[in-house]
Amino acid sequence: MFDILEADIVILQETKIQRKDLRDDMVLVPGWDCYFSLPRVKKGYSGVVIYTRNATCSPIRAEEGITGVLCPPKSSTSFRSLPEEQQVGGYPTSDQLSRPAMNPEGPDSEEEQEDVSSMPDTTIDASTLDSEGRCVILEFPAFVLIGVYCPAYRDESRDTFRMDFLNVLDSRIRNLTAMGKNVIVAGDINISKQAIDAAHGIEAIRKGTMTEDEFISAPSRRLLNHLISDGVVIGERDEGREHPVLFDVCRSFHPDRTGMYTCWDQKLNARPGNYGSRIDYVLCSLGMQNWFSDSNIQEGLMGSDHCPVYAIIKESVNQPEGEVNIRDILNPPGMFNCGKRQQDYSNECALPASGRLLPEFDVDKRRSIKDMFARKPASITSGSVELAATPANMPATQVTESTATHTTFGSADSARNGSTRIAERNQTPQIVSRKRSQPLPTTFAKRPKSTALTSPGVSTAGQKTLTGFFKPKSVDVYEATRSPMASPGPSTPLLNRKPSETPQDQGTALGINPQPPGSQEDIIRNEADTSTEWPTASKFVDDTIIDPIVSKEDWSKLFTKKPVPPCDGHQEPCISLTTKKPGMNRGRSFWICPRPLGPSGEKEKGTQWRCPTFIWASDWSSPVATQEQ
Repeated sequence: MFDILEADIVILQETKIQRKDLRDDMVLVPGWDCYFSLPRVKKGYSGVVIYTRNATCSPIRAEEGITGVLCPPKSSTSFRSLPEEQQVGGYPTSDQLSRPAMNPEGPDSEEEQEDVSSMPDTTIDASTLDSEGRCVILEFPAFVLIGVYCPAYRDESRDTFRMDFLNVLDSRIRNLTAMGKNVIVAGDINISKQAIDAAHGIEAIRKGTMTEDEFISAPSRRLLNHLISDGVVIGERDEGREHPVLFDVCRSFHPDRTGMYTCWDQKLNARPGNYGSRIDYVLCSLGMQNWFSDSNIQEGLMGSDHCPVYAIIKESVNQPEGEVNIRDILNPPGMFNCGKRQQDYSNECALPASGRLLPEFDVDKRRSIKDMFARKPASITSGSVELAATPANMPATQVTESTATHTTFGSADSARNGSTRIAERNQTPQIVSRKRSQPLPTTFAKRPKSTALTSPGVSTAGQKTLTGFFKPKSVDVYEATRSPMASPGPSTPLLNRKPSETPQDQGTALGINPQPPGSQEDIIRNEADTSTEWPTASKFVDDTIIDPIVSKEDWSKLFTKKPVPPCDGHQEPCISLTTKKPGMNRGRSFWICPRPLGPSGEKEKGTQWRCPTFIWASDWSSPVATQEQ
């Protein structure tokens, strides 16, 4: 992946992974370092990771979260409580972490307005905002990089969390800018800035269901437009957001390009028709506008419902002291000079938040299974004793530490001799003593399962197929002999036997496997009195009775799925979807045309795009099923 992207810094969002699922190929990438933010409450949800190429850039500080309340690895001190020289800074203040108390329905009179204003503000829970693994912050000498995955709009239950996250992110960016630091924000913002950035916005405005001002004035969209220099804000700007602080890098290179979308709905198969939205950005501080030589999207790179967005920084950038090579300010001081490396990168350069320093991936502390066999056994001292495997030969003596160390990993000789050694260090072997008056412990063998008397030729194994469950049951021989009809003498004819059939033939007709010649049944029968013939199960079952459910055709009709309906516009097999929107139809399945959604977002007749076919699954009655009925 890194070879395809040809980047020096890679930010990934929505990794949906837990720490226990991290693998070597995700963390120990040759030539790269990584910094993870993993969800703490919702497992397999959200997640952000930033990869940095060691040959070109190395951050000087790394943090997780936007509020600073989380703690560095192996520390109980939060980022915002660290010494100032170890902080990235710009943490939201208590005022910025408070949500004004508002009447949900809005004040209707001056008295109500005074009552609302007198109510205490609600404090935003900072730890909750940073519990979903949505932000990684790296500081380089040149700028502070914020890799972020903002919450998407799902329903009203998440709207408060989403707006709290966006407001705190806005505060953190503005605080860092006020400190004089450059900021780059890259990731999934989950907001389309203007109508040109959303196909559904263009369609709504064209239909007249929404004006462009109404589209731009949505709360989350209005907040983003306050932050960006080319954002359009309807009416007066909000207090504390009088001036924009970020610059839309990708849009600056393609100011009038339409259809520059980065995300498409996979359920609607909207990517082939390019019916999507631009919600992924690379934003930078206003003073960095001239740092970039190119920026674009890679809509042809598949593998996700999003496509990558990239921005290329020039080799040399403007600084107060003049032109400076970008590598000089993307690494700690002294590592590069005029773009040439002065110091080699080593593991000592890795920050505490680096994924390489996680205990399970620390190369210096990891031990493989080969180490267990490659380790040479320690020499046994004169005071050490090897314990035999049998209880009779096991002496009640202690083992020295050297013996315990030796026996912890074992040896090939001990495996050959069948001896057992103590597996834990610094532990005394415990010998269980028994008084003479106490009886020896008795072990009871498992009772064997009783074997029922079955018909000759019938296997006692469990049922193998479902068909055998519906076959006519055979009569037990023991029960048959107790019946007056089941005591035949020499002159008693066999029941239900045709003159030309032998017992073996009847067994085959009933699905009973006959015994081969020379079987145990034949041996017992030869030893018995030849004047008495014991009846078999086939003598009492009418082989002309057939259960209709055994029929192969009936089973196939019962379990065969209904044929898929064809769409009206193209006569192609439809695809099935399920309604997830709240309402009376939630959970219902329906059929629609399998073709991708067109650029207009509408179902079209007589075109190559999706036709208006819509069939509820419960209403679909296939012609084939109707004919069979």
